[in-house]
Amino acid sequence: MLGWALVFAVLAVLAGILGFSALAGLAATIAKVLFVVFLVLLVASFIIRAIRGQSVV
Repeated sequence: MLGWALVFAVLAVLAGILGFSALAGLAATIAKVLFVVFLVLLVASFIIRAIRGQSVV
């Protein structure tokens, strides 16, 4: 998921450079959403592993 967020971030930068502002805005929004979802799932995974008594790292 983090990989997809990076792909959309790069797409947003390239679209911005080429002047496609609507596409750049959409790609940037998608990248932000995917990054937030990635962070939420990462934190949830850490919490669940800590509750189960497994190593978090």
